[in-house]
Amino acid sequence: MPSQIILNTRPEPQATRFTAELTASFGDRARVIASPLMLPEYLAPTFPDGDFQALVLTSEAGALAALRLQAGGAQLPPRAICVGDRTAEVAKKAGIETVSAGGDAGDLVRLILSRQEDRLLYLHGEDRAADLGAALVPFGRKVTSLVVYRQRACPLTAPARAAIASGEPLILPLFSPRSARLFLEAAEGLPLSHLQPVVISENARLILPETLADLALVAVRPDGPSMIAAIARCFPPLAG
Repeated sequence: MPSQIILNTRPEPQATRFTAELTASFGDRARVIASPLMLPEYLAPTFPDGDFQALVLTSEAGALAALRLQAGGAQLPPRAICVGDRTAEVAKKAGIETVSAGGDAGDLVRLILSRQEDRLLYLHGEDRAADLGAALVPFGRKVTSLVVYRQRACPLTAPARAAIASGEPLILPLFSPRSARLFLEAAEGLPLSHLQPVVISENARLILPETLADLALVAVRPDGPSMIAAIARCFPPLAG
């Protein structure tokens, strides 16, 4: 049985980890081609004054930015409220207490509203799918936003372009609406009808053109294991 091509578009360090997860899950049934669509660039903003009770972190990149701020002398709040387990795991390296919403932005808002902290420092990138601060302010939370990184768009690699141009079936995992937009921009002029998108959310699916959106599989939850489970549905059943 020929290997199924999977295009890994995640940025580093997630890309390397995702390739390892795909290999562990599918072995030689999968041929993974890595072509990150984004490259993180960490900024050096002026750390704001304030008696913050907690960080709010919505991404692994935000957690890595927190580590950089701390290394530069910033006094971080004593705890971080994180969107998911991986973000919390990275934030723990700053030596602060972490709590994970284990889901998406909606889960994170609900977790914050269930807690007592009301003076929050929200570290995020230039491009945001939603304004978390605006969602919290009506509930009495004082949210200071700080842009700490940007994700620079990257072109598709030559092997990725060749795989798409070949017309062979190809699984396309997309982990955010922005990833979907960047892929469409990077793949302009290439045939796309043979692709099988696997998307992390309905918002990401809606970015795709109708023909691809209709084919897309949406992960049950917005996390890595659910994306792997959705990708598994693209493979034929193992014999026996």
